[in-house]
Amino acid sequence: MKSRSITILRYAWASPTTSLGLIAVVLTIITRGRCAIVAGVVEAHGGFASWFLRRIVPLEGGASAMTIGHVVIGRDRESLDRTREHERVHVRQCERWGPFFIPAYFIECGLARWRGQDPYYANRFEVEAYRLSDAREID
Repeated sequence: MKSRSITILRYAWASPTTSLGLIAVVLTIITRGRCAIVAGVVEAHGGFASWFLRRIVPLEGGASAMTIGHVVIGRDRESLDRTREHERVHVRQCERWGPFFIPAYFIECGLARWRGQDPYYANRFEVEAYRLSDAREID
């Protein structure tokens, strides 16, 4: 029972961020994308998700995938499969940081830029995700 309560709390604490991810899922579905639940995480790809990751994410060439709470959006199924381990680290970060994850992530980007470092690869959240996964080639 205690484990179930902890799981519910993690989902609840991350729910403000996850709700933003669910908006991306709805937009992905109505633009002919696909979605599935994989190990308690909603994964969506194609349609809006692909467009967003290619055109809006401020990385050269865009991103392969992105975590938004308990939601991961990807360009395509292969991107989701390839980045799953890395993105699950971000899911756990969202569970720890709750509604503060997105602001903290962007603050880390700004601090890295201020230090003259790459805002993505020097971001502490990305450093942890790369360290705990073997998905270095994801972007």
